[in-house]
Amino acid sequence: MLRKHLLPLVAAPIFSLGLVSGCANNGAYTDSALALGAGVLQATTLSEEQVKSVSQQAADKMDKENKVAPSSSKYAKRLEAITRNLKNADGLTLNYKVYLSDQINAFAMADGTVRVYSGLMDVMPDDQVLAVMQHEIGHVKLKHSYKQMREKLLTDAAFQAVVSAGGTVGELTQSQLGQIAYAAVNARFSQSDELEADAYAVKSLHRLGKDPYAMKRSIETLQKKVGGESSFLSSHPSNEKRLEKIQEEISRL
Repeated sequence: MLRKHLLPLVAAPIFSLGLVSGCANNGAYTDSALALGAGVLQATTLSEEQVKSVSQQAADKMDKENKVAPSSSKYAKRLEAITRNLKNADGLTLNYKVYLSDQINAFAMADGTVRVYSGLMDVMPDDQVLAVMQHEIGHVKLKHSYKQMREKLLTDAAFQAVVSAGGTVGELTQSQLGQIAYAAVNARFSQSDELEADAYAVKSLHRLGKDPYAMKRSIETLQKKVGGESSFLSSHPSNEKRLEKIQEEISRL
């Protein structure tokens, strides 16, 4: 995940919420399995579909709180050109939008939400923007995002209070959804997760007939343009390690 000078989406954001993906609708999940047993929600009761439901609701909230580039915008037109014929990732239907902001960031959610900030598009050519998006989609497809979300929901006091009172994941408040959205944008993944997402991007680019070296160049561009201001680069593993592993992955293609 990359970002620069991110602003909180809620008054008291909690980074560790790490929640992504969803199907925002009427929140009609009434599965009795969500009832808390002895005050603790069991991990097996929170399905991937329920995680996707929460994610879409959080994505809808973010779209309302950010300036979305209209279809007439040069950014929206550019993103449409980049993603033409790329509306599906191994069965996951993707939906793309650009947020008009100088933040250097992009993220994906488990429901297929993919959002790119215009600030990122300003510093990268099209092939690198696509590489970054494939990296973020990789976190979703490899279930890194889902695991973060599930872990937090199972330990979050506010969520447990909703469920223990007989509620469902569809009854989360706007404040809770705001925290979920903030955490999705600011998610931090483990070293192995980042390397796996890099590898996913390389293989995906190759499968799409695109240049897999674009993943490598995207990291080099961020090093040059923003350096330590991008958490995409400042987190472990080191940039050198990532570039090395990306090259190894490309060599295996």
